[in-house]
Amino acid sequence: MTGLPQLAARVFNTPLLIQRAKLEVILGVLAPKFELQTLPPSQMAPPGPLPPPTLQTQNGVFVLPVHGTLVQRTVGLDALSGLTSYQSIARRLDAALADESVRGIVLDIDSPGGEAAGVFDLADQIYAARIRKPIWAVANDAAFSAAYAIASAADRVFLTRTAGVGSIGVIALHVDQSQSDTNAGLKFTPIHAGARKNDGTPHGPLTDEARNSIQTEVNRLHELFVLTVADQRGLSAEAVRKTEAALYFGQDAINVGLADRLGTLSDAVQQMHTELDATVRLPFLENPTMSTPEATAPAVVDLDAARAQARSDALAIAELCELAGQPQMTATLLAEGVTPAVARQRLLAAKADSAEITSHLSPTVPMSTTTASLDDNPLIQAVKARAALARKER
Repeated sequence: MTGLPQLAARVFNTPLLIQRAKLEVILGVLAPKFELQTLPPSQMAPPGPLPPPTLQTQNGVFVLPVHGTLVQRTVGLDALSGLTSYQSIARRLDAALADESVRGIVLDIDSPGGEAAGVFDLADQIYAARIRKPIWAVANDAAFSAAYAIASAADRVFLTRTAGVGSIGVIALHVDQSQSDTNAGLKFTPIHAGARKNDGTPHGPLTDEARNSIQTEVNRLHELFVLTVADQRGLSAEAVRKTEAALYFGQDAINVGLADRLGTLSDAVQQMHTELDATVRLPFLENPTMSTPEATAPAVVDLDAARAQARSDALAIAELCELAGQPQMTATLLAEGVTPAVARQRLLAAKADSAEITSHLSPTVPMSTTTASLDDNPLIQAVKARAALARKER
């Protein structure tokens, strides 16, 4: 028994978000076989009810695998190796969000992509879930096409030194097997109502109308893909389009904005664990009247909002450290429980003490956090002091 006919129907004449090299592998398997395989309806019984997913966490961090070729559902194809369905990923995500022992989620991605159907709904689900729990993604070692649509929905994207991301494009293939039919002594005569009902048949050349129809859908899905990645990664749509479905590896992926940092799966899990621990302490360290998590809080306190604010502050501090070129200070600042405004001042002061005064940080703190003037800024003070010293030396 084989599921090749069903798989063939999901490969040909339908838009795919998959890396070209992987598509060639699939075609190599299907091309000589798919038209000869049959599967009696009696052998296509629907699968039984799925058991609830089991969740194994590492210090409260759940690693959700996203491996192999991605499909909307695997009904009838479970015996074929290397398939993961969007439905199964969504089920595990929901379970992790509902499990109080899970504090954060890391997507372990190693996939060339797959079907277009279902991937954008899953990406939207992941993106929306970020407000409930932190969700990071690791390209370990591939997050291409549909897999990258999933990765880009995460708060942060790590990639290993050998990993690649991208392939933000859509492809569809049509196979014309009419010559093979002739060689086999077969002649197919379609009888149909509706002029376009037989569009895309493999038993004849692709008509101009059918080609245009497929191309229109490919273009629509590509635009949806571009806008999804742009929104989720905070990039311009034009910047995403300019990638032209190219593959990016290592630092190049970070430079174009498709990833955030280099790191292994273990690095991501450990860093999330560290930041989660620090986030839990932040509200109590910032409020002297709440010295321990067990301290009694007023009944009017919105704990969900407090957690969300603490997490937002932790992410802001991590981003400030990254921009300042001081990622090693992230854990220290989080452990001390400082606010983003204080963290900014500390990072600017550290820059002021360095031999060369350069910074990617704005010299002023946003008005929403403080009204401090430029004269209070340690970086500005250092610049003024050095300028005064230079004038005296002249």
